[in-house]
Amino acid sequence: MNRNFVRTFAVALLGAACCSPAHALVGGAKADQETLGRSVLTIVGSRGNFCSGTLIAPTLVLSAAHCVSPGASYKIVQYDVDRQPQLLAVKRVADHPQFNAQGIRAHRASADVALLQLNDPLPGKTILPLGIPFEPFEAGQAYTIAGIGVAARGDGKSGGTVRSAQLVSTSHPGKLQIRLLDPATNNERAGLGACTGDSGGPVLQQQNGRNVVIGVISWSTAAKNAAGCGGLTGVTPLTLYRDWILQTAKAWGVAL
Repeated sequence: MNRNFVRTFAVALLGAACCSPAHALVGGAKADQETLGRSVLTIVGSRGNFCSGTLIAPTLVLSAAHCVSPGASYKIVQYDVDRQPQLLAVKRVADHPQFNAQGIRAHRASADVALLQLNDPLPGKTILPLGIPFEPFEAGQAYTIAGIGVAARGDGKSGGTVRSAQLVSTSHPGKLQIRLLDPATNNERAGLGACTGDSGGPVLQQQNGRNVVIGVISWSTAAKNAAGCGGLTGVTPLTLYRDWILQTAKAWGVAL
């Protein structure tokens, strides 16, 4: 195992209070190891960041573009039966050509979508199908989010477990960005939401009796739009980017 990546992975978890837009589910989100836990993966970068990703083909992972900055290398973290991390090779990475990092840092809409190709399929993992959100986009629509991030902001040791939560869209959702909140707290006080390590995790919607991936987690706020977690969860929907995903996968020889 690459010692530099092991060290980077440990530092990423312990330093999870970083203000990077790469934000685990807070607010008491439940662990989800048996369903989404088979599809959501941990991505660790050589520069110390860690994010979530979704297996959408045997060797293809969907994540957020801000999770895979140029010049860094990435690996997938797979846990063995003793919960010891094993680092798996990533063959290649692509982010959407229209991604704007400054826009995401400012919580503006951007093409915050990326793909990572693995050398080999992951045994025991489940593929989640792609979709696009139902239209018309309306406030109050239900979504499920999932990620491997911290369960308490600043507590890196609380990360690494797949958790999921049900949230609803705020007013004026659209094709460029969807903002989600915990309906029990309505962004007025801390509730369920994404946090450090959840970026790139799947946003799912029930369509025709099954969950499909309709977006990725891009950013989070604390209650009342303050800095932190447990308020809003920003989502980049796949509506405008699904064709790029399909074309990139085809160019890599991956069928979707």
